[in-house]
Amino acid sequence: MKTILHVDMDAFFASVEQRDDAALRGQPVIVGGRSRRAVVVAASYEVRPFGVRSAMPMAEALRRAPHAIVVRPHRDRYEAVSAAAFGIFRRYTPLVEPLSLDEAFLDVTASRALFGDGESIARAIQREIRAELGLTASAGVAPCKFAAKIASDLRKPDGLVVVPPDGVAAFLDPLPVELMWGLGPKTAPRIRSLGYRTLGDLARAEPLALESLFGRRGQTVARLARGDDGRDVEAGDQRQSIGAEETYDQDLVGLEAIGRTLLAHASRVARRLTNANASARTVAIKIKYSDFDVRTRAITLPEPVRDTDTLYAAAIELLARIPLQGRRVRLTGVSVRAIAWGPPPRTLVPDPQAQRRQRIEEVAARIVDRYRDDRAVTRATLLGRIR
Repeated sequence: MKTILHVDMDAFFASVEQRDDAALRGQPVIVGGRSRRAVVVAASYEVRPFGVRSAMPMAEALRRAPHAIVVRPHRDRYEAVSAAAFGIFRRYTPLVEPLSLDEAFLDVTASRALFGDGESIARAIQREIRAELGLTASAGVAPCKFAAKIASDLRKPDGLVVVPPDGVAAFLDPLPVELMWGLGPKTAPRIRSLGYRTLGDLARAEPLALESLFGRRGQTVARLARGDDGRDVEAGDQRQSIGAEETYDQDLVGLEAIGRTLLAHASRVARRLTNANASARTVAIKIKYSDFDVRTRAITLPEPVRDTDTLYAAAIELLARIPLQGRRVRLTGVSVRAIAWGPPPRTLVPDPQAQRRQRIEEVAARIVDRYRDDRAVTRATLLGRIR
C-alpha cells in the first residue's frame, strides 16, 4: 500500500517575514500591499483569530485587526526558501508533486526501507525544515492524497497527523463537509442545508443526489469521501510560470504611465529568473481596466531570456496590441512561461550586450538578496515612481 505525505509550510509568507525580522516575531502580521485595492497575501497565526485570511481585501482585514503590521511581499525571498524546502523533500523521494511554493505531495512508498515508515519520514522532514530554514511545516501521512492533504490541515502549526492504512474511511467519516476537495465557501452552506454535514454523509449519499449537486463530479466526490483515491503523485517542478503584477490605488492612464509599471514588473521577473537559474521564452502581459475587464497578450521569443531589457521590450510590444484609448487601468502584470532551468543557451556568435545584461541581472539579484529588499536596486526611470 502507498504511503503519501502532504507537507504544508505554516503561514509561509508571513512566517518568512517574521523569521527575517525579529521585530515581527509574535506580532499580528499581514503580508500584502497597503493600497485600498490591495488584498491579503498571507496572514500570520497571531492575526488569524481576528478573522483575517488570505485573499481578503486589505481594507476589510485592517477593519478587523487595525493593530496589525502590514508588510510588503518579498516574492524573491519566498521563492528561495521554497526551493530550499523542496530540496529537503527530494532528499527522501524523487516523487514530489508541488501544489504551490509552500506545499507538496510526496510518495515515500519506496523510501520506507531506507528511512522508516511515513511518520518517521514526516518527522525527519519537519526537523530539517526547522533546523535549516528556521520555519515550521505541518504534515499529513495517509495511503492516499485526499486523506493526506486533509490530515496536514488538522493540527496546524507544526502538526503531524497519521492516518492508518486500514482507517481512512473512519478518519474521514466525521469530518465537516467543508473539507471536501473543490467545495467552495458559497457551495458549502447549500450542501449543509440539504442534510450533508460530514464527509461520511457524502460517502453514503445516493449517486443521483450527488450528481444533481455536483454534476459529473458527483461520483468523484463520493469516492473521495469514502477514501477511495487512487491518484498517483505526479513529480514535477513547482513553477510553471513566474510573474509579477500590481493593483494600483490610483488608476493609470496613458502609455507612459502603464509602460513604467511594465518595466518594474519585468525587472522583478528577471530577478526571479536569475535567482532560480532559469530563463524563459514566452512573455505575457496582463492589463485590467477600471471596469475589471481584463486583457492579456503573449509572445514567444526565439531564445530563452532572463534579462530586464529583453522582457521589457517584449512587454511594450505586447502593450501596443492592447487598446488603451484613454481607458483607466487598475492592474498591470508581466509573466513568463516556457521556462528552461539553467542559464540561457550559448549562441554560435556570442552577443556582448546580452552577456552584459545578464551580468547586471546577477549583480542586482545579489544586492537585493544581501539587503533583503527588492527596492535596493532599481532603474533610474523608476526612481520617481511611488509604490
